[in-house]
Amino acid sequence: MNFLTQVLHIVGSGATAYIAARSLRDLQTRPDVLAAFQLAESGSVPFLEALRDRAESEGNSWLAERLDRHASDERRHGQIFAHALKQLNKQVIDFKKMPQKTIEGRPDERRQSPFFGAYFDGYSQEDLKPANIPWNVFFASTYILELDASHDFLRMANTLPDHEPRSANLKKGMTSIAHDETVHANYLREAMERHMGSVATQGAIDEWRTRKVNAMLAMVGNFIQKAGKMPSMVQEGAPVEMEREKTVVEPVAA
Repeated sequence: MNFLTQVLHIVGSGATAYIAARSLRDLQTRPDVLAAFQLAESGSVPFLEALRDRAESEGNSWLAERLDRHASDERRHGQIFAHALKQLNKQVIDFKKMPQKTIEGRPDERRQSPFFGAYFDGYSQEDLKPANIPWNVFFASTYILELDASHDFLRMANTLPDHEPRSANLKKGMTSIAHDETVHANYLREAMERHMGSVATQGAIDEWRTRKVNAMLAMVGNFIQKAGKMPSMVQEGAPVEMEREKTVVEPVAA
């Protein structure tokens, strides 16, 4: 990874972390941040479970066990964010019930991701299906995302106040999630080294770090183009009484 990429990574990570933390602290913008996290975490579960089954069929029990835990963790993360939304009387929009196109005939922006379009540039949707994705592509691309997520979630958690019940509960949940993401990154790095060796592993990490920087630039460009206005991903949910709510956060393993 060259020096410019390193600088862009540091600057870009800091900028996105600041924006995300500010949006999370603001109760007006928090619901859409939580919804995006819930969709990302829960949406990865079927993919990981399919990869687990593939690893089992290939006789790789070590990888299958870790993918199974990964899928279980992501399911719990989605529940944490769904719970936080519920405490704000919100829930994620059911995209399956929405029309495929807007009234102007354009695809709904909430179904598209400039970030992932740039991150996986050169790969088709067919290439990235669980049955087809090369293991080295899955390991390296997911390693970068999990490693960065572990840092980002912890930074965001640390900006949340302890004196307000909803924020304090979310802070505990996001701290737990950050721990899980670190565990995921560790097993993915080990999987790469088992699969490719240490030299090829570092090369793959550098490639996907560069892709991540390019994807962040694409995301920022899209954000600026839309003047910072992003489509909402939440709708009203059933009201809840805070004193009756119980957290879905499980203790972090030592």
